Amino acid sequence: MAGVTFYRWEDMPRETVTDLLDRRLITGDRLMLAHVYLKKGCVVPRHAHENEQITYILEGALRFWIGEDEAEEIVVRPGEVLHIPSNVPHKAEALEDTLDVDIFSPPRQDWLDRTDDYFHRT
Repeated sequence: MAGVTFYRWEDMPRETVTDLLDRRLITGDRLMLAHVYLKKGCVVPRHAHENEQITYILEGALRFWIGEDEAEEIVVRPGEVLHIPSNVPHKAEALEDTLDVDIFSPPRQDWLDRTDDYFHRT
């Protein structure tokens, strides 16, 4: 069918972002689907983006801190989903080795062009 694309995760390139985080990306015109592999203890520093985000945990668990003051804390486990609206600051930590599926709309341009330097802040 015209315009339809079939993917297998194992065929997608696996990018190492940090020592504790890898990802695979599938991008359409208006959304991005990512497998994110986090090792226990991996921290994704607080950041915000214009992209609406849905995080679905397949394995492991992520603790999120939501808001500029990180006042709201949510643990997301297998089978659970977290929706993060546009421009909401958030931070995450892998409580164990974790595989999550992230969906972004629109696609994360900073991930595509590798300018997502917030991963490397200390």
